[in-house]
Amino acid sequence: MFQKVMASFGQGGATVDARLLDRHVRPGGTLHGEVILIGGQVDQEVESLAVTLLARVEQGDNGETADLPFQNVQLAGRELVRAGAQIKVPFEVQMPWETPVTTVFGKYLTGMAVGLQTNLNLSRTVVDPQDVDAIPIEPVPAQHRILDAMSRLGFQFRSANLVKNRIDGVDQQLPFFQEINFGPSPAFTGPFNEVAVSFLARPKDVQVVLDVQKKVRVLKGGGLGSRAQSRLGSFVVEYAALGRTNWEQQIEGWLREVAKPRAIFD
Repeated sequence: MFQKVMASFGQGGATVDARLLDRHVRPGGTLHGEVILIGGQVDQEVESLAVTLLARVEQGDNGETADLPFQNVQLAGRELVRAGAQIKVPFEVQMPWETPVTTVFGKYLTGMAVGLQTNLNLSRTVVDPQDVDAIPIEPVPAQHRILDAMSRLGFQFRSANLVKNRIDGVDQQLPFFQEINFGPSPAFTGPFNEVAVSFLARPKDVQVVLDVQKKVRVLKGGGLGSRAQSRLGSFVVEYAALGRTNWEQQIEGWLREVAKPRAIFD
């Protein structure tokens, strides 16, 4: 009886352990894995077993973050797990096309936290066992080509983050978007503070949004001020036509247009 009571409080109860079978996954791809369900000291009834994609997202202007679910797969319904039993449950998770990138060539992007949460709900249990595993998400070739172009132009990667908001003028599916932030290249150190790249991937193409933090010119004293204002630009990269465009030239051309002074405060 004591074991049953303790199991109801999560001690000596069933546990879960998720294992990712892919070295990495890409937006729009399928993540394969398996959940190992291990019975506790007593028989227990499982109400549900599921895996959920979670992303750590910034909310508001105060820097607070929250872990938001953006994809869920139910693996099992009500069934009995015998004491000491070990059950292997395979799973597949379809990654949304707008899933943020967390790694490039296996190197994690600073600031990114996207994981797979395994949720085991047990009948008459106060504590629900959970397990969270980080997911290595590599860019699709078109995304990688744009990131490579930024690097070739001399922009230095600083950090990445997720913002709970919508980008104006684009067809966005998820309630948040990713910003991959670059420090300006030597050619743009004067007019720019930072350039952020956002990707809105789709089955046949990816829309690239560049958010330039342009320094504001100040009238008194002349020169460049420390304040900045945002300038947005976007273009579409078709997967089938990826190699037909000089992306370094296209990106640099747009940035040079943005860098030109247009008024006393711009």
